[in-house]
Amino acid sequence: MYAVFRTGGKQFRAEAGTRLQVPTLDAEAGDTIVFDEVLLAADGDDITVGSPTLSGASVKAEVLGHGRTKKVIVFKRKRRKGYRKKQGHRQGYTEIKVSEIAL
Repeated sequence: MYAVFRTGGKQFRAEAGTRLQVPTLDAEAGDTIVFDEVLLAADGDDITVGSPTLSGASVKAEVLGHGRTKKVIVFKRKRRKGYRKKQGHRQGYTEIKVSEIAL
């Protein structure tokens, strides 16, 4: 069984026991979070699609910790003008472990 849920403006496919890196959530390590915006749920060949979300469906997960991804370098340059700008960015994330999918 799996479900597709939305958090932080992005969609994630979750199965029980999987670890995911979602955009930063306001929760401490060890907390349990419930995601209510479930867009799709599948149990074998039985697929249920919401319009836009499934009512009563939820994904329960445990927060494992917080971190930051690898650095991305943004380099801007204009030819013949001497304009150069270098900037780095590290996106924050929250690592979760999906414990249960409730339909």
